[in-house]
Amino acid sequence: MQLLAGALMKMDSDLLHSPAVGLAEEEEADMNDWKLPLTFMKKRHLEKIEGSKALAQSWRMKDRMKTVSVALVLCLNVGVDPPDVVKTSPCARLECWIDPLSMSPQKALETIGANLQKQYENWQPRARYKQSLDPTVDEVKKLCTSLRRNAKEERVLFHYNGHGVPRPTVNGEIWVFNKNYTQYIPLSIYDLQTWMGSPSIFVYDCSNAGIIVKSFKQFALQREQELEVAAINPSHPLAQMPLPPSMKNCIQLAACEASELLPMNPDLPADLFTSCLTTPITIALRWFCMQKSAKLVPGVTLDLIEKIPGRLNDRRTPLGELNWIFTAITDTIAWNVLPRDLFQKLFRQDLLVASLFRNFLLAERIMRSYNCTPVSSPRLPPTYMHAMWQAWDLAVDICLSQLPTIMEGTAFRPSEFFTQQLTAFEVWLTMGVENRNPPEQLPIVLQVLLSQVHRLRALELLGQFLDLGPWAVSLALSVGIFPYVLKLLQSSARELRPLLVFIWAKILAVDSSCQADLVKDNGHKYFLSVLADNYMPAEHRTMAVFILAVIVNNYSTGQEACLQGNLIANCLEQLSDPHPLLRQWVAICLGRIWQNFDPARWCGVRDSAHEKLYTLLSDPIPEVRCAAVFALGTFVGNSGERTDHSTTIDHNVAMMLAQLINDGSPVVRKELVVALSHLVVQYESNFCTVALQFIEEEKNYSVPSPANTTEPGNLTPVRDSPAIPRLRSVNSYTNIRAVTTARNLNKSLQNLNLNEEGGPAAFSPGNLSTSSSASSTLGSPDNDEYILSFETIDKMRRVSSYSSLNSLIGVSFNSVYTQIWRVLLHLAADPFPEVSDLAMKVLNSIAYKATMNARPQRILDSASLTKSAPASPTSKGTLIHQAGGSPPMPSTSSSSLTNDVPKPPNREQPATRPPYTPTLGGQAPHSHQFPRTRKMFDKGPEQGAEDGDEPVGHRNYVSLSLQTGLCDWSAKYFAQPVTKIPEEHDLESQVRMERQWRFLRNARVRRQSRVITQRGISRLDDQIFINRNPGVPSVVKFHPFNTCIAVADKDSICFWDWEKGERLDYFYNGNPRYTRITAMQYLNGHDCSLLLTATDDGALRIWKNFADQKNPEMVTAWQGLSDMLPTTRGAGMVVDWEQETGLLMTSGDVRIIRIWDTDREMKVQDIPTGADSCVTSLSCDSHRSLVVAGLGDGSVRVFDRRMGPNECRVMTYREHGAWVVKAHLQKEADGNIISVSVNGDVRFFEPRTPDSINVLQTVKGLTALDIHPQANLFACGSMNQFIAVYNSNGDVISNIKYYDGFMGQRIGAISCLAFHPYWPHLAVGSNDYYMSIYSAEKRLR
Repeated sequence: MQLLAGALMKMDSDLLHSPAVGLAEEEEADMNDWKLPLTFMKKRHLEKIEGSKALAQSWRMKDRMKTVSVALVLCLNVGVDPPDVVKTSPCARLECWIDPLSMSPQKALETIGANLQKQYENWQPRARYKQSLDPTVDEVKKLCTSLRRNAKEERVLFHYNGHGVPRPTVNGEIWVFNKNYTQYIPLSIYDLQTWMGSPSIFVYDCSNAGIIVKSFKQFALQREQELEVAAINPSHPLAQMPLPPSMKNCIQLAACEASELLPMNPDLPADLFTSCLTTPITIALRWFCMQKSAKLVPGVTLDLIEKIPGRLNDRRTPLGELNWIFTAITDTIAWNVLPRDLFQKLFRQDLLVASLFRNFLLAERIMRSYNCTPVSSPRLPPTYMHAMWQAWDLAVDICLSQLPTIMEGTAFRPSEFFTQQLTAFEVWLTMGVENRNPPEQLPIVLQVLLSQVHRLRALELLGQFLDLGPWAVSLALSVGIFPYVLKLLQSSARELRPLLVFIWAKILAVDSSCQADLVKDNGHKYFLSVLADNYMPAEHRTMAVFILAVIVNNYSTGQEACLQGNLIANCLEQLSDPHPLLRQWVAICLGRIWQNFDPARWCGVRDSAHEKLYTLLSDPIPEVRCAAVFALGTFVGNSGERTDHSTTIDHNVAMMLAQLINDGSPVVRKELVVALSHLVVQYESNFCTVALQFIEEEKNYSVPSPANTTEPGNLTPVRDSPAIPRLRSVNSYTNIRAVTTARNLNKSLQNLNLNEEGGPAAFSPGNLSTSSSASSTLGSPDNDEYILSFETIDKMRRVSSYSSLNSLIGVSFNSVYTQIWRVLLHLAADPFPEVSDLAMKVLNSIAYKATMNARPQRILDSASLTKSAPASPTSKGTLIHQAGGSPPMPSTSSSSLTNDVPKPPNREQPATRPPYTPTLGGQAPHSHQFPRTRKMFDKGPEQGAEDGDEPVGHRNYVSLSLQTGLCDWSAKYFAQPVTKIPEEHDLESQVRMERQWRFLRNARVRRQSRVITQRGISRLDDQIFINRNPGVPSVVKFHPFNTCIAVADKDSICFWDWEKGERLDYFYNGNPRYTRITAMQYLNGHDCSLLLTATDDGALRIWKNFADQKNPEMVTAWQGLSDMLPTTRGAGMVVDWEQETGLLMTSGDVRIIRIWDTDREMKVQDIPTGADSCVTSLSCDSHRSLVVAGLGDGSVRVFDRRMGPNECRVMTYREHGAWVVKAHLQKEADGNIISVSVNGDVRFFEPRTPDSINVLQTVKGLTALDIHPQANLFACGSMNQFIAVYNSNGDVISNIKYYDGFMGQRIGAISCLAFHPYWPHLAVGSNDYYMSIYSAEKRLR
């Protein structure tokens, strides 16, 4: 039987390694990796919290213009041909579609004049028209000057028909008549310019018209030069004359080039150019019929064309539809061919000019077919070959082919043109490539918005286009979409609502200046009604509330309008909506409507808005909490007059906000500092009083720094360790946060040397220089010295008479200011530099004002400020010197870098703090300085402005208009593509490919290591890596899948590649001097790894970009455990991480196990340990919801986190007699608990039984221990300088006492060790700085 069983087992193991089975397992493991959630990979972690750079918006017409007057000058002299033109016979005769020879010359002239006026009136009915028929020079002068006088700054049009006079001359003259028509009289263009002035538009319909355009430009240049001469030299004769107008803003349209004659084809009108400009459809149809292709449309004649039914401005009739299509096509050609600014100027500034230029494109097409080239100034690129003309020919073709049947009474079939163009646009949208030319059809989409039939589809496609990003919005605005979508807000059609809301959200996300247009046109009411409509999906209400938030942003008219529209009540109703983005924007919108707008604040008070917002302070989504803090911040930060009632409300809000002091998200805490800063500005005098109290108290109290009590072993002597990485560490930290300045570096150098000179000087925060804490001041945005250094603030925080911040809430209100000051002190020591920088600014601004206001009246000698005297009688001096830095220098002392660095204390003389001098205004206690009856906004006791020694750097210390950029950053969501699939879900994207590669690598590591561990490990002493670490290793952690290992010393982390044996990175963790790193974890180890570090003051920091060529960056940091006092004998902080659930268990020198949900970035549970000693080890299992804790009193406690705080402890084992070094819960479904104490007894517990099921004895005097999760090995490190590795039966498989190599020196006392989660590798750090890795056998990797 046994033989059979053995054979079966062998078969099993063979199967296990066969590729087929292996593959299945690999796939399974692979799938698990795909299912594992990622933590700290949201947008708020990956990008800077700031708005997008505002694009310069050029779409708004800075100067909309109107053509208000039109001069029609006709020189026809009917019946008499000019001498220099030989006409063909037959010849083109029609002028304004009238044959001049069909009536008497005078009548013909008047009829033609009247007709021309009618043709222009189709395009601009409101202008003043003046005809001048066969005029003299004086008549033209009189006409032009009077029109210019009436038009003032507006545009005037001058239309010149010179068919009855000679051609223009090279000298720049056109011809008119004398009184009795016996002579042609020249009229200089220079004079015409003078009379017409600017802005003007000129139309020349005559042969050689291009000459006029050239002369016009030369004269315009001449005028510019005359203007310059007159400007430079006032005594010059030119300066005495009336100044000639500048002709820069003049537009010209000419029928042909300088050398060309007008076409004389008898089938065309004589004024072909004028016909194209003023009756484009008629001429376009005639021209179409004259082409050979027209023979394909049977039964269409020139007579029939004149009978096309309908009106030009009725789009439902054939003629109106053709006109509409023509407008769309010419507009589109212009938009696609012209440079953007020229398009804006010619096609969007003035209705008449736009129409003339659209028709000019037709003139170019028709006249070029008769060898005539129309000219314009400004010149346009050629457009006559553009592909869109074919679409026009098709539309005309289809329309004309229906004509004969329409005449017989059949109904007219509308054209498919717009439907087809929208389809083309849709095709462009689906061919998603980022960098390509904009879609040709954009201007047509605009035209289609006018038609009810296509409107819905057009809006849908427009929305999709705007969703491509800010560039698309800018393009659409430059085409001129704005007035159309603004007008559509007056429509009551429900089906348009979602589309219009989407489009407006896109527009306002890119250009918020549209808020004014919306309010002016009552557009805000549209969005208020969408927000109030509960049948609208949450996404659309979110966009509506975003739009309203933009309308009320820093715009009092908008705030007023929306307040009237009941915005506050509407928003408050939606605060509890399940859609997080809606909650977030509702809060931001509230915060903005009452920002500096008192009526809205009181409306909020009446609706108890602040109390309703409190619920959002515990929202699961950090951005929503953030928005709520923002709203409450602007609520208290209102500068209106304060009453007792409003002060009470402010205090209430402040105490509610204070509860977020340990929120897990730095974004929320940054917003919290800003919100509290509003309060500080509001109640400045009260805060000054508090500040003085704290400054006094801090001075009189010498706090023993926890690090003073350290044993020599735990402090890294600066002299021994290589100083370069130390500096590099501080330096890299500064690179991460801000540009390193020479001054800061100088400081950090000085901090490093403090010790070398004075032997083991005590590391008390008091005697470090101001910038020694890189975590706050090194990264501070302005390198002004702070009045309160980080150390002083940190000490205040720890001295502070009520130490516990948890007793904050429910304190009598007279000390609200004290409480908030303490909250700010706490935030100034925040592990996340941006939070602490902001809080430092607020505290220092108040400390500065307080010390300035409370100084004695006499003016101090300003020199005493710049010397580094041991103590000076000014409050300022004492304050600063006692912090050990140099005082704030007046800006003149640029030499401070070299001369004024305080000298480190000498060896003989111990560093003493300056003697206490009663400062701050002598004996009078500070409270007397603030009379009880003071107004709220009084800035403290009046001081003359003669404070001569006020350091320049501090004059406007902080305007306290602090901002976090949260709202602008949130608005970016609407500017970016919303409907596009994210890159990580796109199977072809690089992100996805890299992820796939990592998951395959993970599967390979798991598979290969499993093969080795299942074979059994008989020894583990092959040294595969050894190197001297820059600091004494305190924690080591293998990366689960790549060949990187992280080694932490007291405050820095070093990364090594253990396969290549090289150092990858070394950077500073940013924890204060008296704290140390006590735990590390890799988060998202299976994918984009982050490193979590925990320090014994309870702070957690998370890093990315380590161990590659980039600078390490802090992703987030927060206070995982509050009230932890750093000690050297405690367990510090211990953590365990569950990737599957995203939960982080934290504990240590506290009486609880705190569980954080990293997805929500908030604390979800506090489990009381029920013991009086610290937690030394944590291990959890997500499948069974169990948490096992090893404690300093030797007990091992098991908790079920699904149960309430009183009954969740399900088991306590008290078999160990001493400190538990490690408690490990095996991850299998029926996994046991393995625990080990300092005495070396290893105990196995079954979680359901009260006694151990197995005990093994290992070495005594354990300092470190780890258990291999796969191979059932455990390794023990001893004070007695050796490592023993045991298998699960308790047999020693390896004993390591010496390093490999030539010298074979004895290993140091073991400070930490760790197994690789998969490979049989053991990393060991010892007190002699060395870090070595041992493996089962070298050839395994």
